[in-house]
Amino acid sequence: MEKQEAKKRAEELRELLDKANKAYYQDAQPFISDKEFDDYLAELEKIEEDYDLVDPKSPTQRVGGEPSSDFETVEHPTPLLSLDNTYNEDELNDFDRRVRELLEHDNFTYLVELKFDGAAIRLRYENGDLVLGATRGDGESGDDITRNIKTIKDIPLHLHNNFPDVVEVRGEAYMEREAFVRMNEHREEQGLNAFANPRNSTAGSLKMQDPREVARRPIRFFSFDMLTDDTDAEITQYQKMKLLDQYGLPVCDHFRQCSNINEVHTQIDEWENLRHDLPFETDGVVIKVNEEKYRDTLGTTSKAPRWAIAYKFEAQQATTTLRKITLQVGRLGKITPVAELKAVELAGTTVKRASLHNEDEIHRKDIRVGDRVVVEKAGEIIPQVISVVNPDREDRGPRFEMPQHCPACGEKLIKLGEDVDWRCINPECPPQVRQRIEHFASRDAMDIDGLGEAVVDQLVSEQLISNYADLYELQTEQLLPLERMAKKSAENLIDAIESSKSQPLDRVIYAMGIRFVGKTVARDLANALQSMDALMKANKETIEEIESIGPKIAQSVIEFFNQDHNRKMVEKLRDHGLNFTMEKQQQASQKLKDKKFVLTGSLPSFTRKEATQLIEKHGGKTTSSVSSNTDYLLAGDSPGSKYDKAQKLNIPILDQDAFLNLIEEEL
Repeated sequence: MEKQEAKKRAEELRELLDKANKAYYQDAQPFISDKEFDDYLAELEKIEEDYDLVDPKSPTQRVGGEPSSDFETVEHPTPLLSLDNTYNEDELNDFDRRVRELLEHDNFTYLVELKFDGAAIRLRYENGDLVLGATRGDGESGDDITRNIKTIKDIPLHLHNNFPDVVEVRGEAYMEREAFVRMNEHREEQGLNAFANPRNSTAGSLKMQDPREVARRPIRFFSFDMLTDDTDAEITQYQKMKLLDQYGLPVCDHFRQCSNINEVHTQIDEWENLRHDLPFETDGVVIKVNEEKYRDTLGTTSKAPRWAIAYKFEAQQATTTLRKITLQVGRLGKITPVAELKAVELAGTTVKRASLHNEDEIHRKDIRVGDRVVVEKAGEIIPQVISVVNPDREDRGPRFEMPQHCPACGEKLIKLGEDVDWRCINPECPPQVRQRIEHFASRDAMDIDGLGEAVVDQLVSEQLISNYADLYELQTEQLLPLERMAKKSAENLIDAIESSKSQPLDRVIYAMGIRFVGKTVARDLANALQSMDALMKANKETIEEIESIGPKIAQSVIEFFNQDHNRKMVEKLRDHGLNFTMEKQQQASQKLKDKKFVLTGSLPSFTRKEATQLIEKHGGKTTSSVSSNTDYLLAGDSPGSKYDKAQKLNIPILDQDAFLNLIEEEL
């Protein structure tokens, strides 16, 4: 493919992927499958890399770059003020009275919109391009989190339709309920602590140092205000919401123009009932004077505008009886106590179960079977037991004690290190077996198409397999009696299992389900140690020497391979012919050993990929961002901001000729 042809194809793919993102995230009307999206994205990534066509507005830039050690502070040109809160009709009527008294008339309207339970952020667009994303901070200044903001697929990297030269956008990052639950389930499967609620999870995610991790979090965004240098004095908040939508920014459908405070009350009543059916958390509504021209007259206090106020909904709580405490077993053996409740209506749903988190939390709240308990869903997705109604009564049941044995298999429970959770480490524990096999076959692991939850459940129930290594011994004839398993489906599944043997070593390591070892850590282990045998023999110190791996992960890897049943599983996988070594690149020299390069601009004779291969061939490494740890910047034509930053940090800057002299190679 010629470069001009590649450029045209890249533009086509960017346009397609931008439309697909909007259709999926904003319009809820996807027109291509997830796999098609991923295939197109992979094609675009390859074209951009091979032909030096990287564009900051490209959908490929949403995956995040290298971790950053800190965030720069940026001042907000217009402060991001908080809002005063009100909790009842009388206080809201007082707000209305104050507005009318300050304006000395009632010739105005209100704009009522949902109040999102997330994290406030600021966006800045110049000439249509997203140039800054920042946290609210103290209102006067916040953290520059632009690289993290770009991973949020709701947020356009470029505006549309007659946008002003400069647009300052205010909005809220949030997580949808179901996505939050799925994320927590995945974290628990990996042996990580679950997040308490979507709000805290969103705020914490936006401040993570590694944009690649942020990209994996299901963060969404709503815009609700904008500022421009040439704002029409007669514009209303309602009109601004319409403009935000016109520019391609996501806007929540739930905003209404109200003629007076009575209509505001009516709208609040409607949305207080509706909120239980929404896919995201909302803790109230925001009421704003709709006409922009009156805001200067109304002014602000030191903390909040006088032209807006937040009305907070009551907390979603209910009281019911705790009938018993049961135990759930996770993929990595974590035992989670669950409250079995007398059914109660809460937040528009019937609640029969609630999380108790762990034994320590039960003891801290002194929760006992038979208690009347308060269950809350305010900001929470899974209901939680908050407190006991009458903890001083004399007829209470006995204090909860965690059973010593697993409820599923009877194996003795243990605690690992300083972990607060009890665990079952029996690899043949039925709930764990099913979940471990599902993880092994998952898309990011061995990617065995057709091996979903229902099929795994049948295979285990029919005793055709008892662990993931048994998958490679299955025969087509064994699958035919299974429900909804025709001959063609059985053959396809066997073929998919066989094909998975070609997955690289890092996928195999991730698939085995070692606690704390996600995809990135698995790749780092594989690249550093090059073989499964080396990984199994490595001591804690050797593993900790690998960049990005700390003592907690190293200890988990050591403990995994110290267990006989895990070592036997590894040998079974070896016998079945899985990939246990990494293809090691032939080293031309060690002239660049441990040297870190950043590439920028277009080199005369190399694509970015070819330059990277040349650096690695001589023992060096490449990273995507300039920092004090960078050894060299390899710069071509139109180098951009990385060049300026390298100069500022006094990092040596090489052109193509200087680089070739450094490695003593000729074209």
